[in-house]
Amino acid sequence: MSAWKIISFKDDVYTLCFFLRFPQTISMCIAFSLVASMGHERGAIGDWCLAIWCLCFIVTFFMSVFEYRYYYRNFPFFWYKLPITYACYAALLCLSTSIIYPVFYVQYLPHGPSRDRAIAASAFSCISCVLYAIDVAYTWKHYGFENIRCYVLTLPGLLKILESFVACVIFVFLSNTSLYLHQPALKWCVAVYSICFVQVAVAMLLRLGGWENRLPLPLPIFHLGLTVLSVLLYVSALVLWPLYQFDEKLGGQPHWDSDMSCVGELIDYGCIWEQRLAVAVLTAINLLIYVADLVYWTRQVSVGTEDQPSTPSPLHSQDVSLQSSAVP
Repeated sequence: MSAWKIISFKDDVYTLCFFLRFPQTISMCIAFSLVASMGHERGAIGDWCLAIWCLCFIVTFFMSVFEYRYYYRNFPFFWYKLPITYACYAALLCLSTSIIYPVFYVQYLPHGPSRDRAIAASAFSCISCVLYAIDVAYTWKHYGFENIRCYVLTLPGLLKILESFVACVIFVFLSNTSLYLHQPALKWCVAVYSICFVQVAVAMLLRLGGWENRLPLPLPIFHLGLTVLSVLLYVSALVLWPLYQFDEKLGGQPHWDSDMSCVGELIDYGCIWEQRLAVAVLTAINLLIYVADLVYWTRQVSVGTEDQPSTPSPLHSQDVSLQSSAVP
């Protein structure tokens, strides 16, 4: 432990960049390169997974460059929130693509070079998931989050991450527009998912940016109002999506074997019925998360206490003092 204590923060960032960021970047690059080389055969889910891997590659690359070159000269206090927030999302997104891509797409590919590339891409996605999870643990230890409060490691922060993550997984399946374009009620469900996702994104940006104290309403009431609206919207989606997808009277397909894309050859999208079911299950899961969020904010309003927007913590002064002593 004494050896770790004498290592400068700059050396820690150097280690993070080259022993975590570098393999993350390489893994993401290989994953999306393998899928991109499949051309038109990758399908809608493949396109969405490709977009996730490409986004993670770009963000990780520029983050590593920024940390290595400019870290202790710019944003010494603000920056500590960003890496762990991004690493949490990247780990969850890579985990989802590592599951969705093989289960809903790869298994329907015929044996051949395309299937081999898809399996290899899934493997590198799993490797990236593990690396990002290690990144979360390393960042937590590096910044001493056991001594200060970081929003993404609080209960409301974790709930927001889960809400937005489940919404992103739903959007993966909604990339297949044939799931909902034929029914106005299903289009409403897509609008529900989009509206709630935007609400979560706004709430997280306000907290991470330290702008919550500029709201015209008290913070607990603001979050409670957004959460109540999200719960009501998700309840409507939970009713309408299964009703119009699986009720035969409303044009749905109640059984798996009634969908030719599941029993026949791969057309472009894999088994569409399984994707409908996945969206229904994910809608129920996200509704439960929103209900938990609602309970939390209801308690905050009733008790009349809430963690106020974060002010500069001891970490800020620690960073500044270390910066002044380490950088001439």
